[in-house]
Amino acid sequence: MRYLVFGALLLCGACASQVMEGYVGKSIQEPMLDYGPPTSTLDLGGGRRAFQWRIDSTGVVPMTSTSSFDVHGSDGHTSAHGTTTSYVPYSKQCLYTLTAVERGKDYIVDGFRKPSFECE
Repeated sequence: MRYLVFGALLLCGACASQVMEGYVGKSIQEPMLDYGPPTSTLDLGGGRRAFQWRIDSTGVVPMTSTSSFDVHGSDGHTSAHGTTTSYVPYSKQCLYTLTAVERGKDYIVDGFRKPSFECE
């Protein structure tokens, strides 16, 4: 199961970074329309700001295991097989940061901070 999750991450590549890259050159209003207002805004000086979104996610990951055993009785023996699924909870917080430069009354996205690996 661990290899399946890792493989999915590799296939995704840099998913969040690709989405963030798509905002470069556009108004900061574009990601705001997609994700709502930023969690925080930081003044970087020189007409630049950083806009941050914190996204929390929780859920469960199903983990399936199989077992087999032999049953012996007075009439002989037989093999039995079973499958058990347990659900492992997870939660994570991801911080996504876009930087933007002031243009008139708007801010134009000029870059981003790459999120942590587990948030890609």
